[in-house]
Amino acid sequence: MKQISSVQNPFIKSLVQLQEKAKVRKQTGTFLIEGQREIELALKGDYELETILFLSEIISETEIKNLIKSSVVELIEISKEIYQKLAYRDTTEGVLAIAKTKSLSLSDLKLSENPLILVGESLEKPGNVGAILRTADAANIDAVIIANPKSDLYNPNIVRSSVGCLFTRQIAVGTTDEVIAYLKGNNINIYSATLQDSTEYHTQNYTTPTALVVGTEATGLSEKWRTQSTKNIIIPMQGEIDSMNVSVAAAILLFEAKRQRQFQ
Repeated sequence: MKQISSVQNPFIKSLVQLQEKAKVRKQTGTFLIEGQREIELALKGDYELETILFLSEIISETEIKNLIKSSVVELIEISKEIYQKLAYRDTTEGVLAIAKTKSLSLSDLKLSENPLILVGESLEKPGNVGAILRTADAANIDAVIIANPKSDLYNPNIVRSSVGCLFTRQIAVGTTDEVIAYLKGNNINIYSATLQDSTEYHTQNYTTPTALVVGTEATGLSEKWRTQSTKNIIIPMQGEIDSMNVSVAAAILLFEAKRQRQFQ
């Protein structure tokens, strides 16, 4: 089994670039996953692993083999210095994986007969994207679509903040025009969360094919969503502010839809 101990090793330097630069992830079609549960969820989500790097002080080769259940993945034992260079989390499990990215095309989505979809437009903060993916997993929805993405979905901060939920739901990206065309082409009702020309969210029926659309706190949704939606909806604010964190708004809307669907 291969061992690497120096952070100056060219391969390790290339992994630092993979962590830091979306361009490198796009060019190589790979990204890094940190943590046992995240790797396990990636495998469950049919992501292909190329290499496992592990710190034997924390996790053994036998434990790694039990985790990945595969003999074709390359195993590399690394030093503590290298692990600290590559790992993002303070509390660590001693294992990283190099995985192949997946296509995030709208055409690759496989929807149920009565889909429930969450759309996020122009989401910038990786933490918010990760939180939305966790919410989508908790609600067990069909898919998450990111319109006009501002961040590479394989950004390590998104992988980390989603706690592996990047791998548990179907995800696609596209321009706002492409996403609207996709939803309309599949006869999916569009409910856009916006302040303008809206009605309270709980008054609508989400038991038919539904896409719930949320935007950023700063700018909200673009005009196209407001004019192309089946209905604009609003979560009534009872305090001094007129908006809430996008992941919180998404959770409120999704679980209202799930509540309604329990009685079908």
